[in-house]
Amino acid sequence: MDKLRSMEIFVAVVESGSFTDAAARLEMSAVMVGKYINQLEANLGARLLDRTTRRQSLTDAGRVYVEECRQVLEHVAAADASVERLRATPSGVLRISAPTTFGACIVAPIVATFLQRYPDVRVELDLSNRVVNLVEEGFDLAVRIGDLRDNDLVAKPLCLYRMVICASPEYLARDGVPQTPKELSAHRCLSHRVWTTRNEWRLPGSETESPWRRDPVLICNDGLGLKMAALAGAGLLLQPEILLSDELNSGKLIRVLDDWLPAPRPVHILYRQDLRPLPKLSGFITHLQSEVAKLGYLH
Repeated sequence: MDKLRSMEIFVAVVESGSFTDAAARLEMSAVMVGKYINQLEANLGARLLDRTTRRQSLTDAGRVYVEECRQVLEHVAAADASVERLRATPSGVLRISAPTTFGACIVAPIVATFLQRYPDVRVELDLSNRVVNLVEEGFDLAVRIGDLRDNDLVAKPLCLYRMVICASPEYLARDGVPQTPKELSAHRCLSHRVWTTRNEWRLPGSETESPWRRDPVLICNDGLGLKMAALAGAGLLLQPEILLSDELNSGKLIRVLDDWLPAPRPVHILYRQDLRPLPKLSGFITHLQSEVAKLGYLH
């Protein structure tokens, strides 16, 4: 079996924690992963992993070997990248991580236009609200909302993530238009299940910040479901403006309490430090910034 491939699979097993998770990451069967590891151990004449039915751990030889493997794979990647930089046109696989809502509404359409411009590029777009590790998980770029924690990454500001409070014209005609957050107690409010007392959106009031109502008439774990309920007149909705732009522009939903909206959160592009980033990465960053700049409601 290919020695370099065996080293890559061994590192994936160590980082993933199991043959099954490594197999999913590498898009191959767990049985094949096991064959590569067994062959690698046979060639080395040493056991790299202690395996039981419940857990696996590195042997002393495994701990030394995995670090050497990582260095070898980094050198190979650097060699490949040096050749790829010679090509002026972006090409290769670009792995992107983005938050679920922002990624679906903003990043995915921009990826589509980038692919049309550069047909030699392939994109893997992972939409999730978890904070990925770009280095360990092999991502080229991440889009993140809110405060940043990764000081070792390059961060470029992209736009602002704004919230809006709105309701259908029918609901406002029936229940009235709130003028201050204090009036929310008399209104029917809709809420997302992920909101808790720790991460709820707070509305700046005249003296103290008021939270969105903690006793909503509808709690849902899906933003689209909440939007559809608001369109049907269920109540007031607090949601990202990017998710509601079409409905707001058409008048199907009406903005309220604009003077008491939560503070916008910054959106950044994050990527690993590289004095000469690959054309696929630098090209996409430029394209993403240019396309987002055209969307006025994000600035």
